[in-house]
Amino acid sequence: MSKPYAEMTKEELLAEKEALTVKYKHYQDRHLSLDMSRGKPSVEQLNLSMGMMDVLNSHVDLTCEDGTDCRNYGVLDGIPEAKALLADMMECNPDNIIIYGNSSLNIMYDTVARSMTHGVMGHTPWCKLKKVKFLCPVPGYDRHFAITEHFGIEMINVPMLSTGPDMDMVEKLVSTDDTIKGIWCVPKYSNPQGITYSDETVRRFARLKPAAEDFRIYWDNAYTIHHLNDMDQDHLIEILAECKIAGNADMVYKFCSTSKISFPGSGLAAIATSLNNLEEIKKQLAVQTIGHDKVNQLRHVRYFKDIHGMHEHMKKHAAILKPKFEMLNELFANEFDGLGVGSWVNPKGGYFMAFEAVPGCAKAIVARAKKCGVIMTTAGAPFPYGIDPNDTVIRIAPSYPEFEDLKIAAEIFVLCVKICTIEKVLEDKENEKPKKKN
Repeated sequence: MSKPYAEMTKEELLAEKEALTVKYKHYQDRHLSLDMSRGKPSVEQLNLSMGMMDVLNSHVDLTCEDGTDCRNYGVLDGIPEAKALLADMMECNPDNIIIYGNSSLNIMYDTVARSMTHGVMGHTPWCKLKKVKFLCPVPGYDRHFAITEHFGIEMINVPMLSTGPDMDMVEKLVSTDDTIKGIWCVPKYSNPQGITYSDETVRRFARLKPAAEDFRIYWDNAYTIHHLNDMDQDHLIEILAECKIAGNADMVYKFCSTSKISFPGSGLAAIATSLNNLEEIKKQLAVQTIGHDKVNQLRHVRYFKDIHGMHEHMKKHAAILKPKFEMLNELFANEFDGLGVGSWVNPKGGYFMAFEAVPGCAKAIVARAKKCGVIMTTAGAPFPYGIDPNDTVIRIAPSYPEFEDLKIAAEIFVLCVKICTIEKVLEDKENEKPKKKN
């Protein structure tokens, strides 16, 4: 085990920094261009779904099981086969689902927008209220926060624990403040930490007693079947059923998509919620559209056939992703052992890892990596308004780069973490006040 940087002398730190800088400049001289800023599937992953392009052609029957012609207008909430397929993926009843286009983010935006302009189930539209607030578990998904910021909704940070959001804080805030109208959640293999909410956390969510009757949980189960392992997988209990048991059937909107299963640009997305909520959503949807792409819905059903087909397909994704996560975890464990430079969670699924650096170092690490040709998610992005109060969290997205490119990017990241941590320790030592003599 190495000696922690915080325990090294100034001379030891300067010597270590000099040696690391030589390695860093070696990479810098290569003029690399490596991007691990977003959680995009790699080309190799996209190629897994190319067979989907062959299941429909000009000679096949494009009629649904119920006789609907997928080429024509109609079917507001999705063809029955697609509802059944995504219901199995979302672990709920097909009657509780609406199938949309390719983007769950689009559904979430529409859901907030509808609440702003028309309210929630007869309550005052949010745009007519003096104040509207959302709870935001942090670190979290930057695009969630972008939606609420876009609508001028005040966001409140809620710390993430190993079991999910700090539920003591959530329960207290929700029960005492009727201006809090929602909370963002990525409950399984969370973005960016890879944490799955515990059974107790889910049940506490379902049993919330919000001061606002129009409070809703925005349950973005984006990585519901995105496991890295065949056997060692996280399990998430189903929120809709728990809410119904608790007498809060209307309190949750559940979202999903096939963006990281089939094609991100042309997959399927869905919302699952109570029948009361669905009735309200369909009223707005009937004005907005006559129906979404039924041909694409049929294409997905005929390619995957059923949930078993989806699971088998996701094993192929895992075979590509798992070695990347294993490489990062092994590299970090070997290189950071005992140095006191930060921590990370090794997830069992999803698309991200979160590295928590020494406070005050995240921005410097990301900036230094960029100077060496490695583009990472902006430091602060996993927090509302892009402000990480402690400047610690860095989101790592290993999916898109090829393995060898990712390995180089990770080695550069390690150097940047070490150099920036040493600089911070040296700065702290300079700022330390001399101890008073007795």
